[in-house]
Amino acid sequence: QLQLVESGGGLVQPGGSLRLSCATSGFRSDYYTIGWFRQAPGKEREGVSCISSVSRSTYYADSVKGRFTISRDNAKNTVYLQMNSLKPEDTAVYYCAADSGSRYVCSISVSAYDYWGQGTQVTVSS
Repeated sequence: QLQLVESGGGLVQPGGSLRLSCATSGFRSDYYTIGWFRQAPGKEREGVSCISSVSRSTYYADSVKGRFTISRDNAKNTVYLQMNSLKPEDTAVYYCAADSGSRYVCSISVSAYDYWGQGTQVTVSS
């Protein structure tokens, strides 16, 4: 059974940093493109970043470009999202998801992903 488990969320002050982890099990994570998404209260889920399985190409939403970095450690079946210079508008539940359909490029479209984790809360507040 495919599972994705997010961790690393919490409360941080504006300008601070957090590193989210997405641990996968039940499948070879290196076969899947992994994406990070977020959903704030009252808003739709939106794509944040993704990393493809074969070429490890990456993509970032404009709102996080230059502040967030996605990476993967296939030996540990884990994908990371390093978040720096956090802003109050980054507050949301963050989800990771797996896409079995693309291997060389990735998309942050919600509809492209087949499997989802349960989410981890990130709150940016002073």
